[in-house]
Amino acid sequence: MRNPVIVALDIADPVRALALARAIGPHVGAVKVGKELFVSAGPDIVRSLRADGVGVFLDLKFHDIPNTVAKAVAAATRLGVQMLTLHASGGSAMMRAAVASAAEAAAALGQPAPLLLGVTVLTSHDDASLAETGVAASVDAQVEHLARLAASAGMPGLVCSPLELPRLRACLPAEVQWVTPGIRTGNEKADDQRRTLSPREAMAAGATWLVVGRPIYAAPDPVEAARAIAADACAAVRPAMG
Repeated sequence: MRNPVIVALDIADPVRALALARAIGPHVGAVKVGKELFVSAGPDIVRSLRADGVGVFLDLKFHDIPNTVAKAVAAATRLGVQMLTLHASGGSAMMRAAVASAAEAAAALGQPAPLLLGVTVLTSHDDASLAETGVAASVDAQVEHLARLAASAGMPGLVCSPLELPRLRACLPAEVQWVTPGIRTGNEKADDQRRTLSPREAMAAGATWLVVGRPIYAAPDPVEAARAIAADACAAVRPAMG
C-alpha cells in the first residue's frame, strides 16, 4: 500500500534537513519543502532530495498574476517535484494557467506532471481571524467556495483541514486528491494549528495524503515516530481494502 505520510521539513538548516530526509525517507511517502527551508537553501535542496530518490512536495503557495504563477510552476516541474501548492484565492485564471503550464513542462521532459494543490483556508484560521482579513464568510463557507473554484479550474488536488474532508468530498469530483495538514497525535504541546485530527482519523475521513511536521521532526526518535504515524494512518484504510 502507498505510504500516505508526507513529512514537513520545517527546518532552516539544509544539512540537518537532508540528514533527516535520508533517515526517514524509507518510512514515509515524501517530504515537504516549505518557505523556511527553500529560502535558506534554495532549489539545490530539492535537487539533492530528488537525487537521493526522495519524493518532494514543494509548498510555496504560489499566488500572483497568471503568467508569473505559470512560469513558477514550470520551473518547479523542471526541478522534478511531485506536488506543489498555490492559493485558490488567486482565482480561476491563475489556476488554469498553472495546470496548463505544469502539463506542458512535464510533457517536454517526458515525465508526469506534478500534483497541483489548491490551498483554501489555512488551518491556523478560525472565523474570527478570517474576518480580520475582510472575508465575511465563515471558514466552512469560504473553504467550500474556494474548493469548488479550484475543482472547476481543473486543479487535481486540494489542501484542507481533515475536519473539512467529509463535507468537501461529498460535493466535489471523486478523483480529487486531498492533502491534509494539521495532523497531530495528541501528545504534542498546543500550537498554531487549530483544526486537527489524528492520522487514523484523517485517513478514515477520506484524506489521500497527510502532512506531518513537528510530531516527526521534533520527536526524540524521528524514524520511530514516522513509522508509528504511518502505521496508524494505514490502519484506518486496511479493513476497507479487504
